[in-house]
Order: sequence, then C-alpha cells, then structure tokens
Amino acid sequence: MNAFGAVARPFARVARLPILAPLLGRDFRLVWFGEGVSLLGDQFHLIALSWLVLDLTGSGLALGSILIAGSIPRGAFMLFGGVLSDRFSPRDLALVSDVVRCILTTVIAALVLGAQVELWQLAAVGVAFGTVDAVFLPAINTLVPRLVPPDHLAAANAVMQGTAQLTGTVGPALAGFAVALIGVGAAFAFDALTFAVAAVSLWLVRSGARPGHATDASGDPAPDPPMPIDQPATLTGSGARQSVLRDLVAGAREILGDPVMRSIVIVSIAANLAFTGQLVVGLPWLVLVRFGADASALGLLYAAWGAGSVGGVLAAGSMKRPERFGSIVIGLLSAMGIGLAAIGIAPNLALIGVIALALGATNGYINVVVIAWVQGRTDPAMLGRTMSFLMLGSVVAAPLSLAIAAVVVDSHATALFVGAGLLLVASGGIAFASGLQRKMI
Repeated sequence: MNAFGAVARPFARVARLPILAPLLGRDFRLVWFGEGVSLLGDQFHLIALSWLVLDLTGSGLALGSILIAGSIPRGAFMLFGGVLSDRFSPRDLALVSDVVRCILTTVIAALVLGAQVELWQLAAVGVAFGTVDAVFLPAINTLVPRLVPPDHLAAANAVMQGTAQLTGTVGPALAGFAVALIGVGAAFAFDALTFAVAAVSLWLVRSGARPGHATDASGDPAPDPPMPIDQPATLTGSGARQSVLRDLVAGAREILGDPVMRSIVIVSIAANLAFTGQLVVGLPWLVLVRFGADASALGLLYAAWGAGSVGGVLAAGSMKRPERFGSIVIGLLSAMGIGLAAIGIAPNLALIGVIALALGATNGYINVVVIAWVQGRTDPAMLGRTMSFLMLGSVVAAPLSLAIAAVVVDSHATALFVGAGLLLVASGGIAFASGLQRKMI
C-alpha cells in the first residue's frame, strides 16, 4: 500500500456522504486545505484592518477610503484575470497570487509592529492587494472544476464555500479576541502565515490527469477532471492563441449576449452594491461607534453571519436543486433585503446577531446553487471569463458601495441600511418581472 492510499482511505469512508465526495481527490484536498487556512487568515485581516483604521481616525469615511483603494483595481482588472485563467495554468496564477499577498501582508504587519503605520501606506498596499486579487479570484474558481468530475461539481463548490463560511464563523471571533489581547500587528502576521500555507499547498498540486489515484465513494476509480489543470483552454483553429483583448471581447460578447447570464450579472451587481459597504463599513461603525462595543463584539457578529452561512451551504450541497429553482433564488434575495434594512433599525447587538445569522444562511445557499448551476452550463474553454463576469458584480459594485457607506455612515447609518435593503427588494422584483425565474431551470 502506498502512502497516498493510506491517507485516501479515511476520506473514502467519509466521502460516502455525497457532499464530501470531492475530498477523495488529492489535488482537491490540497486546494481545499490551503484556501481554508488562507480564508481563516482573511478574517483576521478584516477585523484587524477595521479596528486599526477606526482606532487611528474614528472615522467611517477613512475606513471606507482604505477599502476602496483595494476595490478599484480588483474591479478594473477582474475581467483580464479571467482571460489569464483561460490562457495559463490557473494553479500557477493562484500560487503566485498567494506568494505576493503573503509579502504584502508581511509588510503591513511589520509597519504596525514597528509603530510606523500610516493611512497612505495602508492605501498603497490595498491597491497592490486588489490588483493581485483580480488574478487570484477567477483563477481559483477556474481551478476547482478541473479537480473534480462533473457530477461532484456542486458538492465541490459546497465544500469550498462551506469552508469559507466556517472560517467566517470561527475566524472573526478568534480575530476579535486576538486583536484585543495581543494586538493588531500579530493578527496581520498570522494572515501572512496563512498565505504561505496556501502557497505551499498549491505548489504540491500535481499537473495533468491522475489515473488510478482517486476513488469514488464506492472505491472505484473516479473519473478524471475534464481538463489537465496546467493546460490553457483558450485556443483557436490551428492552436494559436488570440490576443488577450480579443479573448476578453469574445468572452464578453458570448456571456453578455446570453440573457440569463446578463440578468445574473446585473442582479449580482445590485446585491453587492447593497451588501458590501453596509457589512464592511456600516457594521463595524454600528458596533464600535453607535453601541460603543469592542472588537470582540464585532467578531461575534461576523461569526453569526458565518454560522448561518455554514448551514445554508450544507443545505445547498446536500439537496438536489429544487423545482422552481429561479423563483426560490429571487424570493430569497428579496427576503435578504428586508433583513438588511432591519439591521439599520435594530435596537441592540443581540438582534443584529440574529438577523446576521439568517442573512448568512440565505447568502450561503444562494451562492452555492447559483455558482454550481453556472459552472455546469459553461463551456470549459470559457470558464475563466464566465467566472470573472459572475464575480464582476462584487468587484464593480464594491468601490461604489464602500464610497456610499463611507460618506453616509457617520451621519445617516440607519438610512444606509434601509436604503440598501430597499434596493435589494427592488432588484428581486425587477428580476421576477423580467422572467429570470423561468430561464433558470
């Protein structure tokens, strides 16, 4: 028995649960582990950055401005990141991205620990971070479908997103207590370490097919992924690649020419416009300014969101896609708008925590079912560009949402949340009126 078989056997037993079947694959396990550790570090980064900027300035405008600095290049270069993911190895792109982000986060940690940190430095690192994220995000979402057989795709997305939500449950609480007990600099240093772990995990991922190594839940050889992970997908007639710009234009024409994808991108933009600034700027402001609580309270609220998300992801990954799938998604999206508005008028943090739990569950479910549905209907040669357009909603809306939140939160925090909730309800109504639910089958 080889070492791989000894390690894989426990996973084969566990993977009799359909949602865990993707863990049979060695490469998927490596990616899952590395990114899970990195996502835990991201929670430390979020809490530490919010606390650091608000502690230095006491201003939601300052926090929003720092976050915008990273969001603008993330949005500007996301579509090019999708083209690169179709032209080059998504594993290599994700690996380089993790190395660069490790270096950038180490710089922040050193500045904080040396008591030399200034806002302009945080903004400059944020710009570099956002640029690298624009490559990493489509790369990692293009890599995952290459690591599992098609019938495990929904489960693979559920495992990845469930891990993200689990770290979102545990991480903020741990980060809040860490910031309170050992300081902001240590939290950034921990985040840098997690990027290093993720890079090593990606480096260990093998290129090409893996016949005879992975097994399915019954112990039989699992099907190979549809494409070797180091093989670029974008080729033309004789095998010559088009230019990056032509690839981008071709992808935009095909994706946005599809009425369903066009509608999903528009709804995604509206949803992220409603949530990004409110959760990243508005919620810390409510906790630290309106209610006068500390970083540990903020961490617990983010943990409530994460706990709900874990439940939503598990439900999505364990059940078959329901009938009237589109109607359910649009209805849940509108319900999230009501919950978001309720946060702005909630009289205490306990009620906000309950609302965050429910919103997280709904968000986790929607993310898994929609992403798996899109990946399943997409030509592998277009997958990188399709995922970049799907994520375009978050990266395009993020700077505007952060800007609005930064300007409004100090004087009109309640209106910030109520207005965002109404926007989400309205977007759900428009999507339903346009017949999107009939096209998502």
